[in-house]
Order: sequence, then C-alpha cells, then structure tokens
Amino acid sequence: MRFSGGIARHKDRLSVLAHRGRQALARARLRVSDDPAPLGWLIAVSTILAIILLPLLVIFYLALTPTENIWPHLSTTVLPNVLFDTLVLALGVCTISICVGTSAAWLVTMYRFPGRAIVDYLLVLPLAMPTYIVAYCYVDLFDYAGPVHAMVDQLFGWKNPKQSWLPEVRSLPSAIFILASVLYPYVYLTARASFVQQSVCALEVARTLGRTSMGTFWSVALPLARPAIAAGTVLVLMESLNDLGAVQHLGIDTFSASIYATWLQRSNLSGAAQLASVLLVFITLILLLERWARRGAQSHHTTGRYRAIPLERLEGWHGYVALMLAALPFLLGFAMPVLVLLQHASEHVSEALDSGFLKAVGDSLLVSSAGAIATVAVALTIAYARRISSHPTFKSAVWLSGLGYAAPGTVLAIGLLFSLGSVDSWINTRSESVLGISSGQIFSGTVFAIIIAYVIRFCAVAMANLDAGLQRISPNLDAAARALGETRLTTFWRVHVPLLLPALGAAALLVFVDSMKELPATLLLRPFNFETLATHVYDLVALEQFERAALGSLAIVAVGIIPVLLLHQTVSSGRAGHTATSIWKKQKRFAATNAAHS
Repeated sequence: MRFSGGIARHKDRLSVLAHRGRQALARARLRVSDDPAPLGWLIAVSTILAIILLPLLVIFYLALTPTENIWPHLSTTVLPNVLFDTLVLALGVCTISICVGTSAAWLVTMYRFPGRAIVDYLLVLPLAMPTYIVAYCYVDLFDYAGPVHAMVDQLFGWKNPKQSWLPEVRSLPSAIFILASVLYPYVYLTARASFVQQSVCALEVARTLGRTSMGTFWSVALPLARPAIAAGTVLVLMESLNDLGAVQHLGIDTFSASIYATWLQRSNLSGAAQLASVLLVFITLILLLERWARRGAQSHHTTGRYRAIPLERLEGWHGYVALMLAALPFLLGFAMPVLVLLQHASEHVSEALDSGFLKAVGDSLLVSSAGAIATVAVALTIAYARRISSHPTFKSAVWLSGLGYAAPGTVLAIGLLFSLGSVDSWINTRSESVLGISSGQIFSGTVFAIIIAYVIRFCAVAMANLDAGLQRISPNLDAAARALGETRLTTFWRVHVPLLLPALGAAALLVFVDSMKELPATLLLRPFNFETLATHVYDLVALEQFERAALGSLAIVAVGIIPVLLLHQTVSSGRAGHTATSIWKKQKRFAATNAAHS
C-alpha cells in the first residue's frame, strides 16, 4: 500500500509539473504572438524596403521630370513597335511553355514508358541554359553562313538566300521558339509538383464515371493544377521581359533592348526611364491580374492517408512515341546547344583562355558569392521579422521584396545608377568642401552596385526558400525558447539558424547561379575592366567571336546544372504515397517506441 501510495504521489507531482509547463508554454506563446514590432527589426526591414523600392521610384521620377520632352516622339515612333514585339514575344513564349510544360508533366507523372525516369531529369536541364547562350548557338547553326544552310544549299544547289525556304533565324517567331525551349521547365516543374500532389481518389472517381485518361486530365487534373501552372507562367513571363542578350542578337525590339539602346546608344536617360516606367506599369498589372485570378483558389486532401498514383503502362510503339515526345524539348533546349558549345570549346581552348576566360571566372565567383551572401542575409531578415511579429510593415515587406525580381535588369540598372550616382555626387561635394579632396566614385561604377542589383533582383528567390523553411519550424520552439529566458535574437541564432541550414544553403546556391547568369544588370553596372562570365560571353559574341565564347558559356551551364537537379529532386520526391506516407509511418513508429518505453 505504501508503494502504491508513493507512485500515486509521484504521478500527482508529475501532473502538476506538466500542468505548470503547459501554462508556461501558453504564456510564452501569448507573449510571442502579442509582442509589438521590435524597433530594431522594424528599422532593418524598413531600410531594406527603401533600398529595394528606391530604384523603382527613381525610374518614375526620371520619367516625369525629363530634361527634354521626347515622350511624343517615343509614343508615336518607338513605343508601338516595342509594345507589339514585347507582347507577341511574351504571349508566344508563355503559350508554348504552357503547352509543352504541362503536357510533359502529365505524361511523366501518369504514364510508364521506356526511359521515363531519365527523361524526367532531362526535361529540367534547359533551365540551366541562359537564353542568350541558346540564341547564340541557334544563330551559329541556322544563320545563312552556318552549317545547316551550307548543307541544304549544297543539297539543293541554291546560290543565294532568296532561293532558300529555311526560316530566318533572326526573327520574332524564332525568338519565341528559342526562349520557350529554355523557359518551359518553369511550367513543367510547377505543373509536375501539382500533379504528384493531387488526390488519387479524385482521379479514380473521374475514371469510374466514364472519363478517359485525357478526359480526366481536362476535367479534374488541369483545373486543380491551374494555380501552379499560372505561377510557372508568370516566371516565364518575367524571364522573357528581362531578356536582353537573346533579343538583341535576334534583332527583336523589346522593352529591354529598346531601353538599353535609348540609354547607351542614344545617350537619353530620360527616354530610357520613360520606356522603363511603361514596362513597370505593365508588369505590375500582370502581377495584380495573376493574384486576382487565383484568389481563394486552393485545394487540399480530406484524408491523412495517401496512395501512390497508379501509372498507366504504354506498351509497344506507344511507349517509344511517348519517349520521343518527352525527350524532344530537352533535345531542342539543351542537347543541341551543348553540342555546339562543346565543338567550339574543344577547337578553341587556347584562344578562349587568352581572351580573359580565367579573369572572368574569378570576377564571377567574387561577385556572385558576395551577392548570394548579401541576398540570403536580407531575405532572412525579412522572413524572420515576419515570423516574430504581425506588424503590417513585415507583412508587406514579403510581397514588396518580390518587385525586384519582376523588374528587368535594365530597369534596375537605370534606377540604381542614378541613385548611387546622386549619393556619390553628394559625398564628393561634401568631401571637397570640408577636406579639399575629391572622393570619386564610391558606390556607382563599382562592384558594390552589382551586388546591390543582385540583392534587389534575387531577394524573392531566397525569400521563397527561407520562408518555406521557417514555416516548417513549429512555433512551439519559439515559445519554449522564450519560456526558458531566450531573447528574440538568441532564439534566432541558437534555434532557428541551425534548423534553417539546408534552406540557407539552397537559397544561397540558387542566388549564386542566378547571379552567374545575370546579364542586363551586370552589363550596365560593371566597373571598367571587370568581366563576369556573362558579360565576357556577351562581349565576344558582339565582336563576332562566338567560338572563343564557347568555353565561358559551358562554364555558366555547368554551374547551373546542380541547383536545377536539386530543385527537380525536391519536386519529384513530393509524390503522394511516397513522402507523406513515409513520414506518417516514421511518426507512427516513433509514437509506438515511446509508448513501449513508457
């Protein structure tokens, strides 16, 4: 009896301690959720927002206060052609990307055919190819002086270009095709992520009601995947509007090309700012339309149990036809350009090394690494501030930080160059008046300007990874740390940062690769005698020396392959019936083990 009474007293004490622990945790949760916005975080986030929005606001300031009013000339002569080419290019690239990306994602997700697993990886590889490099390769192949024309002319006995029936590679339809062959993986990845997470029950119900496989796709799968496809399409649109090297080489007069030409070739900053302001308004309307179109659009599973999607086997020639159709985008967007680059690089290695390749590699590593570190730090500050407080500034900062990614690099370059130049001018004036010496260029025309451009442009890329990583960390950890006496800052360093290391690494890698490929902002903001791999390739192609640029192009592609494959692994591992079920089983085994020990 004494023994049983002692056990009862221990149980009572344990229950009291557990109750007190739950009360302390509840008080900590309440304190964390009800804390006002911390002043330090508020100042930091407000400063970051000012830096991100300042170049965009400067664009509108320059457009509304021009030194000379050339808007009538732009609106009547330049703007109609630019607007037409930009709209047709964007619409064509988005349409082809939607068709190719969605159909390929459905084929790989729902059917079993020879080589399916390999094709699933190959379909995302074009994302590692910068659009301007693919454009250079296609022009090298299909221009009139290229090998394809030479072979066809010899075959049919043609003597001049007028006799040839081959399409002109430097044209708007060719630009649409080339950009779509590189950018369709954005739609493929988002559509595939949506298809693998859809409920098997909904698909099977459609089949039991008499729907065919294609009928199920049109009536069930496609409507459920529409928000994901729209998100991928917006990324394709942003990349199309940002492109400069490809459209310049193909002779397409888009907004980016026209802004570049108006600023540098015609020496008219106000006119470039006016064109840039029109483009910013256009992009803002698109983003608002996309948010309005997917308002309240969400779907979720009604059960915690998942089954793998049953793959339909394609037998015989049907499977090989499916393999050919699925592999065709990879062949056009990656394999063919890489073969061209390998041929030129192997034949002109020594010439490429003598043209400044090693210096471009060093400069690229320097500025891309610095840009990745700075961008991840800025994105982490915004994401964590949003976690610890529901202040409106922190909420709006998450959305406003994405405006930099939506703005093309040419637009950011104009705003940054004017802003940093004004700061340098003010510092120089004060330095001469006080010290009697000129301070020169401190911010503009330096590597610092390029890093700031990378931070503004790719903050949204890092934000997506870090915000998702923070959401996977339970708020109970914050409350427990606060209950044990930790401050916000110590909780951040001792709890969240160790748990966020995978997300931090992924975000830094993505920003690093995007910085390596970035051409417009780097081209316009780089200091003298500073070459990244992107500008190195651009300058050599401008001098009609594409063969010497092949080695640098291959280096950019090689760096971009790793994060693309990691991104694909994240998407493909999310199949219902695999990840969710394995996690559920692990949790079940963990609970059973704890019950056995207790």
